[in-house]
Amino acid sequence: MPSSEARIPTEHASKYLQQLCKHFSHRIPATFDAEKGHLTFEMGTTTLAAEPALLVLRNEALEAAGLARLEEIVASHLVRFAFREELTIDWRPA
Repeated sequence: MPSSEARIPTEHASKYLQQLCKHFSHRIPATFDAEKGHLTFEMGTTTLAAEPALLVLRNEALEAAGLARLEEIVASHLVRFAFREELTIDWRPA
């Protein structure tokens, strides 16, 4: 399974994790608490973890095209929620 991970420095990791999961829970299966989350998209899954000053996102998909789409969807929503700070989202193979 193709997978990728982004480790994003931010003091608001838990806040963004919860915002992303709440937002997506209206359309897809989502489970979360203040420290971890799991999103199930049609093309794959995203797991989220809030650490002190770090948000960790991990995507897994059945195919490369689905992984690219997951990266795009999750990153675009995170950037929108974090408009007050400039986040660097660097997806790397996991």
